[in-house]
Amino acid sequence: MTWPPTRWLGAAAMLLLAAGLARAEERTMVTLGTATPGGGFPVYGQAVAETINGIDPSLEVKTRNTKGSTENVPLLEAGQLDLALVQGEVAHEALSGIGRPPARLLILAAMYTTPGMFVARGDQPYRAIADLKGKTIAWGARGSGLVVLARYVLDGIGLDMERDFQSIYLDQAGDGPAMVMDGRTAALWGGGSGWPGFTAVARGPQGARFIAPSAEERARIQAKHAFLRTLTIPAGAYPGQNEPVVSVGSWSFILARPDVPEETAYRLARALHRGEPALGARLPQARETTAANTVAASPRPDLIHPGARRYFREIGLTP
Repeated sequence: MTWPPTRWLGAAAMLLLAAGLARAEERTMVTLGTATPGGGFPVYGQAVAETINGIDPSLEVKTRNTKGSTENVPLLEAGQLDLALVQGEVAHEALSGIGRPPARLLILAAMYTTPGMFVARGDQPYRAIADLKGKTIAWGARGSGLVVLARYVLDGIGLDMERDFQSIYLDQAGDGPAMVMDGRTAALWGGGSGWPGFTAVARGPQGARFIAPSAEERARIQAKHAFLRTLTIPAGAYPGQNEPVVSVGSWSFILARPDVPEETAYRLARALHRGEPALGARLPQARETTAANTVAASPRPDLIHPGARRYFREIGLTP
């Protein structure tokens, strides 16, 4: 019996559809929590998802906007996210059990370092944190880990966000730059290289001035909060930034809920780190996202997900 061409085409289409559905069913879906639009986490999270999905077609990482680090931890604990981006100070409090029971969460990867600092318009007179006292400051989205970093930094030098400043908390991180550029706020707090809010102000008509703790202030901060590290934003990281900016901060992490299967975490870590060149090409600050940095930045080896540890052993990073 000879089938007409249309029936052959129909049968072939059905086979292709069935094969496609089978492949889709075989893919492991992973939800990655980021933060509010306009901040650094959504940009980074998208770059991570695209990198992993491009390296390992059996994985499908989908990003989800959240209120930020302080919401991501409880969402992970409730099983509503598989992975989430968590700023260093929030991760420190959660994993150490500061103000709460220790979180049963695990590190998949170290993201990048986040030195905290202010940005003001370049035509304004502010040059030190003391100059900003009493002024209107946009601290970022209330759920952002950067707000937690600000509290630690200010506490170390005897200042309080509510008492010593006219504080504004944003609904979305992306709302802050315009408030600096049109004069509604004296400065915007943020952190790290490639942070979108800093880039937006630096590209504005008046340019930008970055304000970080002085050497004496850094010493006082670290004497009180020893987990904070001295970190540097190199010159040229932002438009018009001709000098390096030295501040304090910590590593942010991709955290995983503890019941993410070991095999899934292994495949995620393998795809992420095999894709390091592609990830760094997508986003300059993501060049810090390396397997070696994850091993070095993790507070303890047992906090790294067993699947990621398995991959690190495989490539000779850990015994």
